[in-house]
Amino acid sequence: MIFSRYLEKLLFHISDRRAGVSPKPYESLNLALHVGDDPKNVLQNRTILAQNLGFNLQNLIYMDQIHSNKVMVISDPSVNKIENCDALITNIKNIPLMVMVADCVPILIYDPLCNVIAVAHAGRNGTFLEISKETVKKMTEVFGSDPSDLKVLIGVSIGSCCYEVGEDIADITVESFGKKYVDLRENKFYLDLKELNKDQLMSMGVKEQNIEVSNICTACDPNYYSYRREGVTGRFAGVLMLR
Repeated sequence: MIFSRYLEKLLFHISDRRAGVSPKPYESLNLALHVGDDPKNVLQNRTILAQNLGFNLQNLIYMDQIHSNKVMVISDPSVNKIENCDALITNIKNIPLMVMVADCVPILIYDPLCNVIAVAHAGRNGTFLEISKETVKKMTEVFGSDPSDLKVLIGVSIGSCCYEVGEDIADITVESFGKKYVDLRENKFYLDLKELNKDQLMSMGVKEQNIEVSNICTACDPNYYSYRREGVTGRFAGVLMLR
């Protein structure tokens, strides 16, 4: 994995749905409070995650994700839940940032020179609003990051094998971004959010060799939550922290 060489300076993790305490339909390591699961279960699951990864749960920062392109810089780590945004950035050590997903694309970004991290939630709307580009832009503006230095993980999410969309969405995608992100199979349209986010990052100057893209599809793999497959379900997460 692209972050592995930085283990002394970085904690990173993409969770799955196993080894938690939540009952069906959230079984079992659901990390989201907004999906209908008992908050006590979610807190215990987050405690399990923190213990397994070795971070202080009280320092965990997560988002009230709204499928936007709004990016927040964390300078005050005393607030755990950041309202109305879809990306977080910080240069503060021992503050884990968490992005929660169940088909949407979790994006983890690390600048090893400026020692800055970011996480972003790129669903279809966020991708169309170019949340990944806005995150890189904010890292550049606030912390002086050079996009060519950034290391990026585009994490486990729904693949073009399963992400069927209507013709209207396919047309918007082609008109706005190009034909390469839409696949037509048996008169059905399939969207490639991972590739679109990758190309958006590269358009900002991130090097292709510095971007790792997960080949796991949440709709195919039952070890991960999938809203498309299950409807009512939990959320797994991408976690990134400076040591």
